[in-house]
Amino acid sequence: MGENTYPWKSVWITGASTGIGRQLALSLAASGVKVAVSARSAGKLAELAAGNPGVTAYPLDVTDRAAVAAAAAEINDAAGGIDLAIFNAGTWHPNAAVDLDGAKAAKSMAVNYLGVVYGIEAVLPHMRQRGLGHIAFTGSVAGYRGLPKSCHYGPTKAALINLAETLSIELNREGICVTIINPGFVDTPMTEVNDFPMPFLMTPEDAAGRILEKLPRKPFEIAFPWPLVRQLKFTQMLPPALYVRLIRRFLGSKAKPQR
Repeated sequence: MGENTYPWKSVWITGASTGIGRQLALSLAASGVKVAVSARSAGKLAELAAGNPGVTAYPLDVTDRAAVAAAAAEINDAAGGIDLAIFNAGTWHPNAAVDLDGAKAAKSMAVNYLGVVYGIEAVLPHMRQRGLGHIAFTGSVAGYRGLPKSCHYGPTKAALINLAETLSIELNREGICVTIINPGFVDTPMTEVNDFPMPFLMTPEDAAGRILEKLPRKPFEIAFPWPLVRQLKFTQMLPPALYVRLIRRFLGSKAKPQR
């Protein structure tokens, strides 16, 4: 364990059993930060904690509001306050619009959106009492605009971006910083199911490195990789009708048979 070079003594990370969350926990713990990790997979969390001093496992289903509140209280007491909470748990169901499924949409909203809301609800009173704290949560560039095969996932990430804006406006006066993390494609178990090209695919190590490089500066948004972010940010400036027409045309041209 090295000397802590980060501005936080204690960090809570959900969705920490794999991917970005796991790598964030490893990097922070290696720097001397006390890290509480949560996910549904108790076995993977136990393995992570066993091999890394400073990491403590708190198995948790983020869709269980009462369990989230209990875990936050336990972590807060053990650490003497949570300096940074990173709500990172997520689920992804790629489906075409014709296969829109209410059950998958509900699960996506429960994990991706309400799982974040429950976490914020749980840590906010303690942070307000202390008059400081940093809340970060993982959205996606898929939340910028509607994208193909994202009818279950994209709306949850758009909701998180809106939530981050709302919270950031109001919590700043309480001494609490809010950061939305919007990655592109990252090579994790969640993206292994994708049967389409993933431009600028990144490793979890690269993604976590970019997050931890910028997070201490308390930015409102951390988004990467920039080539993909730049393209999608541009589409946000287009009127919705024009955007939809352009994407339809693009997809139509991609679907045409080769002659």
